Amino acid sequence: MAITQTLCVSFKEELLEAKHNFSAAGGSTFKIALYSSSANLDATTTAYTATGEVVGTGYTAGGATLTNISPSSSGTVAYADFADVSWAAASFTARGALIYNSSAENRAVMVLDFGLDRTVTAGTFSVTFPTADSNNAIIRIS
Repeated sequence: MAITQTLCVSFKEELLEAKHNFSAAGGSTFKIALYSSSANLDATTTAYTATGEVVGTGYTAGGATLTNISPSSSGTVAYADFADVSWAAASFTARGALIYNSSAENRAVMVLDFGLDRTVTAGTFSVTFPTADSNNAIIRIS
């Protein structure tokens, strides 16, 4: 199986259909689910799936709720981002993640590939998002 970092194709179309709202106040609820190397996630992923999802101490199926950082723009680039997220007292191995909109039928937004298996044993597992600006934000439209 494979995990390929990408914005999901369905998400790009759904932006034009106004199915996602990234506003910090009153926006959609986005979640991040973690996956093992047995998962198959790529540009064709359309929704959250439990197949290949991490199982372990400190992790709950469906993942964690993300805190939206309201969209902004700079020059010709619009961007959205999230606050960092972590799982405390955790023991599991994750290879990647899926960000999805739980307010809109669990529609997929993007796949994250950690590059290799990341293991935590009785510790804190964190996903650190890049700086929320036009050059680094996790979602950028130019």
